[in-house]
Amino acid sequence: MSFFAGNISYNTKLDFKTISNPAAFYLTNLEADLDKNKIVILDNSHAFAFKVPGDIFKTVKLPKDNWLSFSYSLNFRWDRSNTYWHSNFFLYLKRANRFFPVIEPILKKNGVPDDMKYLCVAESGFTHAVSPAGASGFWQFMKGTAENYGLKINEEVDERYHIQKSTEAACRYLKDLYKSYGSWALVAAAYNMGQGGLDKQLKVQKVNNYYDLMLNDETARYVFRILAIKIIFEHPRQYGFNFLPRQLYTRIPVDEIKVDTTITDLAGFALDMGINYKILRIFNPWIRQNQLTVNQDQPVILSVPKEGYREMEKLSGAFEYTLSADTTL
Repeated sequence: MSFFAGNISYNTKLDFKTISNPAAFYLTNLEADLDKNKIVILDNSHAFAFKVPGDIFKTVKLPKDNWLSFSYSLNFRWDRSNTYWHSNFFLYLKRANRFFPVIEPILKKNGVPDDMKYLCVAESGFTHAVSPAGASGFWQFMKGTAENYGLKINEEVDERYHIQKSTEAACRYLKDLYKSYGSWALVAAAYNMGQGGLDKQLKVQKVNNYYDLMLNDETARYVFRILAIKIIFEHPRQYGFNFLPRQLYTRIPVDEIKVDTTITDLAGFALDMGINYKILRIFNPWIRQNQLTVNQDQPVILSVPKEGYREMEKLSGAFEYTLSADTTL
């Protein structure tokens, strides 16, 4: 079920086949209609329950022997995504305009299916979330797994919050899981519940595919949630998500600064760069303290907004940022 904003309906039509980047969906038709006040006021508020699209099965490979289970699970996640998670999806779609252009080329370069970007959405919703178990960052890496795949974590830095490096690490991890299972559905399940837990269930239940497994509630719904996210992202307006181009979050252009010496006062460094500590942390969320130890033979790259984008008033509304519990000022 999905709700239109208030009790208005927009009198526009859009051919989704013409959209080259579904996450951005620059709705010029909608904007034109809004500018012309072509808004139909309904007599009463209406709520509409959207059905799973009938043509989805042209592109999704379905299990042949357990159609009832698949259909039930997909419809359940579809309804949940359009009710309980509906408000979150507005934020997911807006954030995607900023972060998908970073994530997509990394997945492509590493030979990971583009659809795995929706796993990132399911894991964190593009936030620097910390789970009760301690998984952190966009890809929700546990500390041990992150370090095994090359991410640096100590008192000063946590590269689980570095979007490029964590996405590279996620690609290596996903490819290793695929070597073990040969199925991206099982890869997603292992990513969610852990490889050891999934291996145990495959052995005990004597099956070899995700759709035949009886799993814990979260993992049993996980793949279907990713599928629901994919469908809504590719056809947002069809399911009640309406945006103007200016309402999407944009990525601020940055300069990359190579640093090969230790910085003992990042706040002072930021001021020398023409910004402040808050802006430095927003653009480099992997930094966890006000100092940065650097080995000369292992320089680090810091991102700072380009000239013309460095005043807080120009950045206002461009970022959602909260310090996590383990951050030290």
